[in-house]
Amino acid sequence: MEIKVIYIVEVIKINRQILKEYFFIAIGSFFVALGVYYFMVPENLATGGVSGLSIVLNNYINIPISFINFFLNFMLFILGFIFLGKEFGGKTIFSVIFLSLFMYLMETFFPVSSPVTDEILLNLICGIVISAIGLSIVFNQNASTGGTDIVAKILNKYFNMDIGKGLMTADVIVVALAFFTYGVQTGIVGAFGWFLNGVVVNYFLDGFSVKNEVVIISDKPDEIKKYIFDKLDRGVTLYKAEGGYTNEEKDIIVTILDRKQYYI
Repeated sequence: MEIKVIYIVEVIKINRQILKEYFFIAIGSFFVALGVYYFMVPENLATGGVSGLSIVLNNYINIPISFINFFLNFMLFILGFIFLGKEFGGKTIFSVIFLSLFMYLMETFFPVSSPVTDEILLNLICGIVISAIGLSIVFNQNASTGGTDIVAKILNKYFNMDIGKGLMTADVIVVALAFFTYGVQTGIVGAFGWFLNGVVVNYFLDGFSVKNEVVIISDKPDEIKKYIFDKLDRGVTLYKAEGGYTNEEKDIIVTILDRKQYYI
């Protein structure tokens, strides 16, 4: 009976973790759609990725960007399944569906008619930062928004290349097409955005991955261990030490926490 209860508890924990991951993927996809549609699209800023390629192709074919983005991603899905595994592919499909859905809803109910600001560089920076936050959230859940993100993850897995640099490498062709389609000025701004995107994505990913080593000296190690196990779902390492001045035996608990857990 006890084993069955433990099994049920573990299943509940796993399901909660999966729901949490997909929730954050949806949130990240929303931010990417927001940054691209309201800041990049009005200025024709193709800074790379399938979203950037969709902006360029939209100049030649009269099809909503959300549909172009959705169909282009299927060209790269097979790479994700082959090289990154079924779990990554499944999460990426979920992300692409939501990204395209959010863009479709924006196009349908809140269409953009002009740039948010009159400054192209300000639009670029806002779009890059907002979409980079979204990309970082999605990447942190071992997923992708599709397209050249998949290529970046493959380069990261097999060649140990930073994801930001991988994105920059994969997006060169899109930036070149933007030069050809929109001219030198817009192309240069897009190229700057291409570089900035890689830097900002790496910055936010580094922030997500920051860990803190916590060393606790206490005479109540069992209570602290239980809290860390039950509330933070983290492991601990125990040491026995002796006070240098008092010569009293002390318990030292060491654990590794995420930044958000560190401040709980």
